[in-house]
Amino acid sequence: MSRRVLEQMDVADCLELLGGVSLGRVVYTEKALPAIRPVNHVLDDGAVIIRSHLGGALATAVGSGRGTVVAYEADAIDPIEHVGWSVVVTGVAHLVADSREVARYERLLRPWVEIAMDCVIRIEPRLVTGYRLVEAAEVGTG
Repeated sequence: MSRRVLEQMDVADCLELLGGVSLGRVVYTEKALPAIRPVNHVLDDGAVIIRSHLGGALATAVGSGRGTVVAYEADAIDPIEHVGWSVVVTGVAHLVADSREVARYERLLRPWVEIAMDCVIRIEPRLVTGYRLVEAAEVGTG
């Protein structure tokens, strides 16, 4: 097996890759401990948009009104070749309150599970980082 290295990506590349996939993981605080949930998303003008249900721990954490710091991670790593990428967006999450925006996101973002997803959450990025896991010979060739 060839050697692998991590190559840091710029923000534009990170957001392009993030916009090209639909599944990631949101990391938030539940009862003073980190919690992680897989969710589907859309990227809209640099913000990560996800849906949740009002009775859920994520909606409760974000629903305080003052914004909640969360992280969102998505990746595409080949389990055989051990190459791919990972992007992490750290930012402030808010419930989307405007009914027109909520309706628009409900059309754009269909839940993958059979649960009523009755709230929309916008994550405004404050820090975007990403890395490609590539074969060592590929570094600096593209």
